[in-house]
Amino acid sequence: MARPKATKAGTAETGRSPVSKAELLDHYRLMLLIRRFEERAGQLYGMGLIGGFCHLYIGQEAIAVGMQAIKKPGDQIITGYRDHGHMLAAGMDPKAVMAELTGRAAGVAKGKGGSMHMFDVEAGFFGGHGIVGAQVSLGTGLAFANRYRGAANVSFTYFGDGAANQGQVYESFNMAELWRLPVVYVIENNQYAMGTSVERASAETHLHKRGASFNIPGEEVDGMDVEAVIEAGARAAEHARSGAGPYLLEMKTYRYRGHSMSDPAKYRTREEVDQVKKTRDPIDHLRERLEALGFAEEAALKAIDADVKRIVADSAEFARTAPEPDSSELYTDVYL
Repeated sequence: MARPKATKAGTAETGRSPVSKAELLDHYRLMLLIRRFEERAGQLYGMGLIGGFCHLYIGQEAIAVGMQAIKKPGDQIITGYRDHGHMLAAGMDPKAVMAELTGRAAGVAKGKGGSMHMFDVEAGFFGGHGIVGAQVSLGTGLAFANRYRGAANVSFTYFGDGAANQGQVYESFNMAELWRLPVVYVIENNQYAMGTSVERASAETHLHKRGASFNIPGEEVDGMDVEAVIEAGARAAEHARSGAGPYLLEMKTYRYRGHSMSDPAKYRTREEVDQVKKTRDPIDHLRERLEALGFAEEAALKAIDADVKRIVADSAEFARTAPEPDSSELYTDVYL
């Protein structure tokens, strides 16, 4: 079958806004960077070079990359502890992120934050947060600050399907709608809250409906399709930015690894995971789309992968050899 002579990814068939060849290739490269970075982080953890907890983003790359594509300067991002992918999508230096994982002074948080608690205001990234659901209140607070200052910025506040059952989430929903705060709540529904499936933990499994009692509009999105994420994200951001109040996006996605590196994930079958990898992988989907549109040949995509692997290898070596913080750092950045 002949390839279509398109120069834009949007078509009348999908009804999507066009995405250029350059943009799609950038999205592919960034999603691949997140995947390779997380794979290497898992290896470093197994070698004992990363301490504490480590929650990998493998399988969910399309969400962070797609939402970042519609973010504007001054907008904020805040999320939970599965945060490495969000940091890389925000443009943070892979070396600084990897060095933070290994507790080095060159890490983005000077080696003090580790996997779950990185922070970079310049990148608009207001942290990964280790307490389940806590970042939802903080993200709502960022939106309140935007409203108070009269800034035309949006807070993109991420949380998971497990956090969707936390009480503070609903207190935040109520305040956000009452005051028409510019916040987009993004539920990364990866099907399992630690080891408990959505069906076993939630009476209402359609999580995009959770804002209904607060009059917050919501929709379900294919979180394995970066173009679908971009389209829905742009619509939600415009709603919030216009002064209409919060918007709720449920991104249906899937994590390939366990909840954390210490989780053997025996609560699901290998066949289930393999089926998702085979039929819904976000990177494979975008690669096939690029090839079908004639935007990239196999050789070009392999070259991108090779370059990404080099970047990740350099980051890992930097994180392994960079000096640890001086003991005097124990007394800095501490509020008494």
